[in-house]
Amino acid sequence: MLDLRTRVIRPELLDHAPESEAAPNLDDLVRINRRLGGHALALKMLAQVARPSEEFTILDVGAATGDNGAVVSRAYPGARVVSLDRSAFHLSRGDGQRVRGDGFQLPFSDRSMDFVFSALFLHHFPNAEAVALLREFARVARRAVLVNDLERHILPWLFLPATRWLFGWQRITLHDGPVSVAAAFRKGELLHLAREAGLRAVREQLHRPAFRISLVARVP
Repeated sequence: MLDLRTRVIRPELLDHAPESEAAPNLDDLVRINRRLGGHALALKMLAQVARPSEEFTILDVGAATGDNGAVVSRAYPGARVVSLDRSAFHLSRGDGQRVRGDGFQLPFSDRSMDFVFSALFLHHFPNAEAVALLREFARVARRAVLVNDLERHILPWLFLPATRWLFGWQRITLHDGPVSVAAAFRKGELLHLAREAGLRAVREQLHRPAFRISLVARVP
């Protein structure tokens, strides 16, 4: 059973899956974002810091196929979205401007992007590494760092196995989903990591029934 008291990080199958198995899992992740609130949350967070008529740049770190960036591009015609991921295969399944790179050493100069965004990314890393990532995001961001991730809660941990009959989730999805929830955050934990990374003007919110946590940190 899930231990809610602390984060438990275990390997996920997608990290080493062959392309033939990774592809349907990536499709599942897009479905999860679309149907279970991930895309809506990305737009809700961006609305706190930008107007639809604005022109701005946004870097999506750990973007996978770039589905969040595609949603942002449709809602904000003046946005220039750059999707960054370490996997060339993941990026190849998306559109728009894509860069293969390392989130710990972003290939961008200081304050070169208006916003740095990540979704379902930080939970893959121990706290110390998550702090390092947030520092790197803040280095590149000119206006704000935007993060959303899973809430560590029993209901999302149970959700994917319980709904396999309805949605037909793939094998990797069924394994990695509960693993991700066990590695996720409770309210206050992301905020603590952000402050440890030196971010000060930070707002953390809990989102139900999506069972996500968002963090919006304005950069001085």
